[in-house]
Amino acid sequence: MNTRQPGIGEWYRLRGELFEVVAVDEADATVEVQTFDGTLEEIELEDWHVQCSSGAIQPAEAPEDTSGSIDVEEDENAVDRLDLRGQERRLHTDGIEGLDLFE
Repeated sequence: MNTRQPGIGEWYRLRGELFEVVAVDEADATVEVQTFDGTLEEIELEDWHVQCSSGAIQPAEAPEDTSGSIDVEEDENAVDRLDLRGQERRLHTDGIEGLDLFE
């Protein structure tokens, strides 16, 4: 029997559809997955194990362009910056408004 634990951030394929595990809720015994187009779905942990043991769920390589799976709204207060490796990052500035360092 080939059952594997779902790994957050890992990609899998089920009936030809590529998806990423985005959360595992042990208390509810569910696995939250996100398909490449951004659709979020839940799989019962028991169903996960059954489908893994039957070979229906297979590990897969992440797609080269994972932007299709990102379901995040743009932050209008974010500022683009380069990190130490030269990668562009979004810095969120709205959390420090009204902060008085000299109080």
